[in-house]
Amino acid sequence: MEKSQIHCSVDWTKPGKQHGHLMIPYSYNLGGWANLMVPVAAFANGDGPTVLAMAGNHGDEYPGQVAILRLCRELALDQIRGRLILIPCLTVPASKANTRLSPLDGKNFNRVFPGKADGTVSEMLAHYLTTVLFPLADVVIDIHTGGRSMDFAPCATMHLVPDLTQRRKMIEATEAWNSDLAFMYADVAGTGLLPVEAERQGKTVVTTEMGGGEVVTASVHQLTQSGLRNVLVHVGLLKGEKKPRPKPVRWVQALDREDYRFAPESGSYENLVDVGVDVATGQAVGLIHFLERPEREAIAIVANSAGVLIGTRGPSLVAQGDCVACIAHDVPADVLG
Repeated sequence: MEKSQIHCSVDWTKPGKQHGHLMIPYSYNLGGWANLMVPVAAFANGDGPTVLAMAGNHGDEYPGQVAILRLCRELALDQIRGRLILIPCLTVPASKANTRLSPLDGKNFNRVFPGKADGTVSEMLAHYLTTVLFPLADVVIDIHTGGRSMDFAPCATMHLVPDLTQRRKMIEATEAWNSDLAFMYADVAGTGLLPVEAERQGKTVVTTEMGGGEVVTASVHQLTQSGLRNVLVHVGLLKGEKKPRPKPVRWVQALDREDYRFAPESGSYENLVDVGVDVATGQAVGLIHFLERPEREAIAIVANSAGVLIGTRGPSLVAQGDCVACIAHDVPADVLG
């Protein structure tokens, strides 16, 4: 691939603790020679794995951004063995605007991989990750929530990768997050995902869905921060004792498109079931109401099969085609090895 146009003020090969920026060239009406400055940090101390931990893939997902910002400030160099690369927010303009998509180019950052060296701001950053940072890393962590559109039972997540050695490493790292649920998911909203590119390069990839919505509870922040640190201990980068789970994690999966329920019409959505609750086949998990037609019966959104409601609609207003529910099912034991 072509050489990246991004300038980095951090030397990834240098030992010690560094803070700097990825300088992404772009132009706007009042800045012909502007740069989008993405904050980064690097900690390198002795021999060990290289871990790349990121948040803010979507701007309106904040618990991971807070967790990595805390690591940037709180982590001492002698606490690690290896190299830790931290990016608190991949889409800074979106984070400031509280939007999922970048206001600079309208892109969903999680749909532009492997990126383009001469593309938009989002595409150039994706290209830099693909060609520079992913090749350096052994472990890639991409922290998500449902943002403003979805609410999830807080869970660590992963794809069902075909390579069994890679899958085993990802399962073990996902379990180390210590969420009650671990979720294997499918890509029903397009291609070009960040974790898919990292998986393609053979990395141990851990992702999450740490709740959702604009209100973030203290428990979600705490799980995000403790989960991230526990994974870093698990992979051998952060010194300390790995925290065991009080009970086994429940592995669930939604690999069939029918597990994802989409609104057939626009209206006002009523959640009937809380996330994390088991549902039966045919059970209504939500209702779509019609403000301009009070006499019209609400449309029920039903579970196509029994499972656990892993994710549900965030805002009450729903447009036709929006995902309003995701029902996950227990993962067969042979898949987990």
